[in-house]
Amino acid sequence: MTVSLGLDLDGVVADYESAFRKHVAAALGVPEASLGRQTSWSFAESGWLKDDNQFRELHAEAVKAGMFRTMDVLPGASEKLWQLSDAGVHIRIITHRLCVNGSHESAAGDTVAFLEAHQIPYRDLCFMADKPLVGADVYLDDAPHNIAKLRAAGGYAIVFDQPYNQDVPGPRARDWDEAHDLILAVRDRLGAAA
Repeated sequence: MTVSLGLDLDGVVADYESAFRKHVAAALGVPEASLGRQTSWSFAESGWLKDDNQFRELHAEAVKAGMFRTMDVLPGASEKLWQLSDAGVHIRIITHRLCVNGSHESAAGDTVAFLEAHQIPYRDLCFMADKPLVGADVYLDDAPHNIAKLRAAGGYAIVFDQPYNQDVPGPRARDWDEAHDLILAVRDRLGAAA
């Protein structure tokens, strides 16, 4: 049975935190090590930046400088996504990377380049904030507000574990091995119900 996976990118497949840390450290003239882990969804609350306006400014600069093209992939993501794809999971990437005006061309093009460079399989690429509109069978996301929105709309959402989402109830995947197993369990449950 084919099931659809609504897959977030940043913090789930792509290592946004490390890539943004490099840019912030360079922009502020501080060592990367001085910027601790992202412990809140807000980089200001995590102690990196003074406010959300500074985040938007530095994020826009980082995107224009090619951050989405050059960030690292999280361990195991490509391999496990190929296994899921081979097992009949229709991967629909859903990302809100078009959140800053003036950088859409680089955000979209660099996203595709990242996916190709890291051999990430997918059938659809959706740039949108309202993720429940995709209508996937299962979702994998790290953002607390996205998880809440997906579940409020009746979606089955798995939390990809990050320091800033510890208060969000499971199901939770601490790594790509666990994500793979949870997604296959949904596929099997839906197949048995069909």
